[in-house]
Amino acid sequence: MQNLKNLKIDTLIFDLDGTLIDTVDDLTDSVNYALNYFNYPVKTKDEIRLAVGFGVSKLFENVLPSGVSDKRFMECIEKFKEFYTTIEKSKTHPYEGIIELLKTLKEKNYKTGVVSNKFNIATKMNCKKFFDDLIDYAIGEDEANGIIRKPNPIGVYKVIEKLNSKIENCIYLGDSDVDIQTAKNANIPCISVLWGFRSKEFLIKSGGEIFVSKPGEILDII
Repeated sequence: MQNLKNLKIDTLIFDLDGTLIDTVDDLTDSVNYALNYFNYPVKTKDEIRLAVGFGVSKLFENVLPSGVSDKRFMECIEKFKEFYTTIEKSKTHPYEGIIELLKTLKEKNYKTGVVSNKFNIATKMNCKKFFDDLIDYAIGEDEANGIIRKPNPIGVYKVIEKLNSKIENCIYLGDSDVDIQTAKNANIPCISVLWGFRSKEFLIKSGGEIFVSKPGEILDII
């Protein structure tokens, strides 16, 4: 496993879904709520797992029969958001070892951030609910306020600014090809986690170079 200690990493920026929390069950329920509301065929959990990662607009482009041209496209997105922001998310949970990792990072004075393609309100709600003060700053997709979804690096730059960090001291961690490309676009190293929504084989083909199978392994390489 590659060692990044010589880079003097002091800031870790995480993806959210598939990296810090397992959201696939609640995402599946929320997508299917919107699809069922408008009498569209519902999707399996595996289908949703492969469709997420690019933001809610791309998610519904993937799951609607006519994609982005579907007449109910925006209505489906609104129904999805309505359901997702009001459910208790009893099926969503941090991955094993994540809380311990974040506590250790806090104890060692690392700065932590989240950049997600989940819409901004839901990103902040999830981070507050599951991690409270263990995440220093979180931001989600918010194009109305200039935060374009990944792999655009603007969210990463915003977190770096908010944390008063320097780009040469940051690393990005995620579970997808989007995260690998985001880190590349931001010109920072990327650690790909293997407990999320994509396989190692897929991540290698997408340019992944540094991999961890358990959250605790992150500490060994920074």
